Amino acid sequence: MPKLARVIFIVAGLGALSLVPGCGSNKQTVCNLPVASSSSSSSLCSCACPVEFSPYLYAAGNNGEIASFPIDEPGGALGAPATTAGPTTSVGIAQFNNQFLYASDPQLLGESAIDMWSIDNGTGALTPVAGSPFMLGPSSVPAGLALADNVGPQPNGPGVYLYVADAGQIDALQVNTSTGALTAVPGSPFTSGTNSYVTVDGTDHFVYAADEDAPGGILAFTIDPSTGALTAVPGSPFLIGSNTNPVSVGQIVAGFVDGYLYATLPATGQVAGFYADSNGVLTAVPGSPFAAGSGATAILMVNAPGSNAVVYVANETAGSISGFSIDASGALIPLASSPYTAAGVTALVPDPFYHLYAYGGSGITVFNILSSGELTPVGSPLAFSGATVLTYVGPNGLVP
Repeated sequence: MPKLARVIFIVAGLGALSLVPGCGSNKQTVCNLPVASSSSSSSLCSCACPVEFSPYLYAAGNNGEIASFPIDEPGGALGAPATTAGPTTSVGIAQFNNQFLYASDPQLLGESAIDMWSIDNGTGALTPVAGSPFMLGPSSVPAGLALADNVGPQPNGPGVYLYVADAGQIDALQVNTSTGALTAVPGSPFTSGTNSYVTVDGTDHFVYAADEDAPGGILAFTIDPSTGALTAVPGSPFLIGSNTNPVSVGQIVAGFVDGYLYATLPATGQVAGFYADSNGVLTAVPGSPFAAGSGATAILMVNAPGSNAVVYVANETAGSISGFSIDASGALIPLASSPYTAAGVTALVPDPFYHLYAYGGSGITVFNILSSGELTPVGSPLAFSGATVLTYVGPNGLVP
């Protein structure tokens, strides 16, 4: 049974973490625990007042802004958002280490770019990073983003790379962990099929991209541990459709330990499942593809409180979210109460306090994730329009 799943909130370099009350505030705080005492509930921080991290949900969309919603943890309710200028449209957003936020911007000044900001952990405010926007050129159409934050070993420690799904290529950009600035990896961009979505496996060894060219499948690349450069995995692309029955491939998600990868098939309302071996080679899991709902779009894999990985799929046309457990073979098993009503959902993101945030026609809906993986709504949807991608920034104490 899968135990760990890669999700899109990422905290690197904080070591063992503990969430403790804030110093004179209601904010969560994060401490580095000494390795020798990290298993002891009585050993917390030796510092007088550790660094405080306020949790925020960021939403980018087609209104030229990024909205930051404060999250009232542990309940998960969203407060009124603050906004800052952002991309007119975007389908890719990622954050590194609670310090830097990135969004794809395919319509900037007649070219294409990645917008970059530093994050104020106390207020959620965004400040453009020096050199932002990072221009990709007029022939680029940047879409989905994926971050590899532990590539190495390298001379100055593990490398951090941002991979961008682009028009017939994948851009590989190295992240300066001190400033947030981006630099193109030698050889970038790397040729690929047509793809709008990209993901990195939990070991930071492989990049996978949705291959939208007929017959449809998954493109697989090995990450060079020294440079971040990409090399096609032998056998890539790994087909889902056929010449007589081509498929369109949507968003994809890769597991952390057990090597499972899942991709939505929007036209058929299904999810394709694969097992990735130690070389990145994909093999379809038994029973794939699995029925989800009409217009299956966004997908993510998280750990339920019981530590078992679950998969959620947003079914935009059906107005629902499908939930699945994963059996020992990687097959998806519908949860007992699935699907869950959620109008027109196109974007999903979890937080480490077992909440799922879903953007759709009713705005942003918050769900509790129960120990079984089942979802229950928290209050009513928060009215908000224009979001296309979501990400979480804040304490991450439940993810190793």
